[in-house]
Amino acid sequence: MKYDIKSFNTVIVGSGAAGLNAALHLFENGQKNIAVLTDLLGGGTSANTGSDKQTFYKLATSKLQDSPYEMARDLFGGGAMDGDIALVEAMLSLKEFYHLTELGVKFPYNEYGEYIGYKTDHDLKCRATSAGPLTSQEMFHCLMKKIRACKIKIFDKHEVIKLLTAQAGKDKRVTGLLAINKAKFKNSVFGLTLFNCENIIFATGGPAGIYQDSVYPPSQVGSIGVALAAGARAKNLTESQYGLASIKFRWNLSGTYQQVIPRYFSTDKNGGDEKDFLNEYFPSMGRLASAIFLKGYQWPFDPRKIEDLGSSLIDILVYQETNIKGRRVFMDFLNNPEPAGGLKKFDFKDLSKEAFEYLKKSNALLKLPIDRLKKMNPAAIDLYRNNGIDLTREPLEIAVCAQHNNGGLSGNHWWESNIKHLFPIGEVNGSHGVYRPGGSALNSGQVAGYRSALYIAKRYSKSVKGKAGKNSAKQFKAALVNIKRMLDAKKGAEKEVLFKFRKDLQERMSKYGAHIRSASASVKALEEAKQSHLELAGLKIKDKNLLLYFIKTVELSLTQLAYLDAIKAYIQKGGKSRGSYLIMDKTGIVPLKKLGSAWRYKRYSGELADRVLETCVNGKGKIISSFRKVRPLPSTDYWFENVWYDYRHDKIVK
Repeated sequence: MKYDIKSFNTVIVGSGAAGLNAALHLFENGQKNIAVLTDLLGGGTSANTGSDKQTFYKLATSKLQDSPYEMARDLFGGGAMDGDIALVEAMLSLKEFYHLTELGVKFPYNEYGEYIGYKTDHDLKCRATSAGPLTSQEMFHCLMKKIRACKIKIFDKHEVIKLLTAQAGKDKRVTGLLAINKAKFKNSVFGLTLFNCENIIFATGGPAGIYQDSVYPPSQVGSIGVALAAGARAKNLTESQYGLASIKFRWNLSGTYQQVIPRYFSTDKNGGDEKDFLNEYFPSMGRLASAIFLKGYQWPFDPRKIEDLGSSLIDILVYQETNIKGRRVFMDFLNNPEPAGGLKKFDFKDLSKEAFEYLKKSNALLKLPIDRLKKMNPAAIDLYRNNGIDLTREPLEIAVCAQHNNGGLSGNHWWESNIKHLFPIGEVNGSHGVYRPGGSALNSGQVAGYRSALYIAKRYSKSVKGKAGKNSAKQFKAALVNIKRMLDAKKGAEKEVLFKFRKDLQERMSKYGAHIRSASASVKALEEAKQSHLELAGLKIKDKNLLLYFIKTVELSLTQLAYLDAIKAYIQKGGKSRGSYLIMDKTGIVPLKKLGSAWRYKRYSGELADRVLETCVNGKGKIISSFRKVRPLPSTDYWFENVWYDYRHDKIVK
């Protein structure tokens, strides 16, 4: 049996900003026997997402006093975060920030070379900076330019479907991976290609494919299930961010989009029966308009910001219109909030002091939201126009969408998994805790790329032979047998059956496992997901061209099982509403009388903040979730002479 075999020291799976940075740092550290493997070059989240002012979070570089230890304490203080990772991300934030500026990312500075900062969510130190609405895209393009200049090998249109593993004493380690080469899909082995390698840097992004309501780009599906199936441990799968986003063109509606105070309205499915649905829940136009404004600062849904007419009440009301009442919701930049439901006409004088002063300082006390948006952030209008939506002529359809996974695969402070030689980095790594500062994900991905590359260059630099070992060849044959089992030209299911499995899976996650959860719903959803997964396991399909779609659906099904199991375990442990999700509880408080008792929930007051919830798939395919203590912030009272000695004798990387 003939099949393609490729051999490298390290294969970087994924072509986002984190993966490309890892590849570049490997090259800079002298490791040239590397390759980037990706299902679609430029198809991931880094190259396709942004916001009104996409944030990169780093150590403060302006006049506010700061230190890596303060930043580490703030990251660690978000809850359920390991202290060693918090410290590394803080210590190396400026190193990786300046690495990006040297590559050409245009972060703004003043005449003194000072990179001025601003506040972002869960941040008090003005550590945030931005290269504009497309910060991560600019990072991707600058990194990609350098990757090409270094002539690093890229395998495009290769979908990873399996990690190859072997026992190494008491530990399991990766020995390679299997990928389907889409260009050779019609050959006798379905394009199946074996990559021999000493190391895998796994940078495949968040689990976008498990959600129906999602702001992830359609091209981003995620591959965390591949690592879970191999036995990689995950952590904090309960912790994701959700927020308001447009759904025709997927984009976060944070920052200026909200600060210009657009009108919100809903319609029936056909666009009729227009209603200013927010008005009946707010006592005055000033409170309503100020809450919309704050949604810009406080974009992620946060259960702590529902009471007292907080900004996250808007997310609840949007969800109620779309997911409960079955209506459509729009943001309208051509009109101020309407004086419906007994509220008086919009007037700047009625705004909170914070909202009024912000607009005044921005010279944006203008007649309409679109005028204010043109003044404060014209690029925000251009972005939608370039994607077929003209905000100067039409409203924007929205929903509360999954945006980012704060959880993911687990790793140590070198980002190495419990499976040795496997380094999950970027969004697929669950390095964040519950309340991460906005923009810290971009910093984390860059730091992770540097750290994993340094460790590999120092400790795992062994070359790999071109011939597949017996263990890898055996796993290849087993994978091929499984693929052939999936096909039955006569009795296999039609494509509609397979499509329904994917659709049901996504609807289930957005309904029960997104920002609105409950104990009963978590049990119900998990049981449904288990039954669906069993049915998928026994399914055969007729159309060979749907094979990869089928494989990915099975993988997404396993991913969903892990996420739902974690959610159930957290609630059963007594976990309460935190981060970016609300856990309904009949014995809890009513955030607003007009919402009714159905919206009762219990407030979070730090329960389980010192615990990490780990989830794994054991050797028998059973999913297990359990809690462990967070790793504390390290004590770093080091003596210089001793560190210098260890550094000279190569004892730092261990």
